[in-house]
Amino acid sequence: MRVRFAPSPTGYLHVGGARTAIYNELLRKSLGGEFILRIEDTDQQRSDAAMIEQICNGLSWLGVHWDEGPFLQSQGVERHRQTAAALLQDGKAYRCFRTPEELDEARQDAQKRGETLRYRDYFEPATKEEQERRAAAGESFAVRFRMPDSEIRFSDFVRGDVVFPAEALDDFIILRSDGSPTYHLSVVCDDVEMRITHVIRGDDHLSNTPKHVGLFQALGAPLPVFGHLPLILGPDKKRLSKRTGATSIEEFRDLGFLPEALYNALALLGWSPGEDRELMTRQEMEELFTVERINAGASVFDRDKLSWINAQYLSGSSLDQLMPHLEPFLAEVGLGDLGDDQTGRLERAVDLHRTRARTLGDLAQMVVPYFRPSLDYDLDLCTKFRKQSQLPQQLGALVEGFRNLESFTAETVEQALRSLAEEVGVKAGALIHPTRMALSSAKAGPSLFDLVVAMGQEASLRHLENFAAFLRQNPIEE
Repeated sequence: MRVRFAPSPTGYLHVGGARTAIYNELLRKSLGGEFILRIEDTDQQRSDAAMIEQICNGLSWLGVHWDEGPFLQSQGVERHRQTAAALLQDGKAYRCFRTPEELDEARQDAQKRGETLRYRDYFEPATKEEQERRAAAGESFAVRFRMPDSEIRFSDFVRGDVVFPAEALDDFIILRSDGSPTYHLSVVCDDVEMRITHVIRGDDHLSNTPKHVGLFQALGAPLPVFGHLPLILGPDKKRLSKRTGATSIEEFRDLGFLPEALYNALALLGWSPGEDRELMTRQEMEELFTVERINAGASVFDRDKLSWINAQYLSGSSLDQLMPHLEPFLAEVGLGDLGDDQTGRLERAVDLHRTRARTLGDLAQMVVPYFRPSLDYDLDLCTKFRKQSQLPQQLGALVEGFRNLESFTAETVEQALRSLAEEVGVKAGALIHPTRMALSSAKAGPSLFDLVVAMGQEASLRHLENFAAFLRQNPIEE
């Protein structure tokens, strides 16, 4: 098996292209073979070298690995021209001397008749001798492929048997008047040259496939197995927009999604592993993937679902896997140069909060309080605490209790807090909730006693003292 992913470098690698690459990789992995990356840059005016780099970087970050390439389609232009010449020689293509104005006039006439222009319905190709005479005289011409006069039929492993009737087929240009090959000629020439056995691509290419089938047959080359993937829609059941997910893969990286989570989510856009499974390792996906389980209907890309999957990966990944992806987000919140002496504290904080985060950005924000000398407290969030006139004194006593602990563990911290609550005649929650606010500026979070230990004794005492001072300065009289 030899599969290929062949993006055009006229835009970023986006959700649809990434899913196509993933399915090519999963099929290659599940059945064995090679995966080729080919950049289809024959449209030189629209191709962008920066896009080529972005496509390769995006695939690498996502974890899609190819065996050969990346190859540039433009490097095979001379071979493509030679193929066109061979088709001309065999009478399977012909020179077209019609001007753009003539073609446009014929197209308008067909539209008036409620028809679609088919070239040979309006223009009879010149004889081979006449073509050669006019070409030798210097007349400008393009080269058209002569489509068969019978239906084109092929088997698609997503759509089943696909038939294009003869009347829906038209001769098409394979070599422009400037001698440059068109996409249709180049893609088939390269698929033949690279011995591609399976072509997986989006169903926006479905209308191109009969042209390609005609070329494969004319070249006497074996027909690859085709699979046209259904559209990806947004939650509104419309084509993806930038708002609903039609953005570059690297933007998902910058939004704080893990590559493994995005790979998992994209793999599920049209493929069902069975048993309602949603979270899988790469190895499990490779073992379970079959083309028979690719759905023919459109898939919906749900950002909320992606966030949920990402949260599961944040929770389930090892710290060694997680920390390299988290580092840019730590730098954004001012925690980029903590020093080796703070590594253990950082990892404890990350480990404690990652089960509550949906993105890497969320997680980075959650660990900020562990490394700031003081925190800002919201007056409205603290309204309940500001009404409790005895609370600053109680927090001061808690500071002393924590300071005198011989060992600073979740168990000793909890015992100290509960003992103080009993001593001053309040429920433990009356101290737990303000302590959480003091240490994190938040009303909710992980287990308080784990949080205190992860924060460390020195920082915990400092935040408690600062919060007590804040309450004294901003009381609400009952």
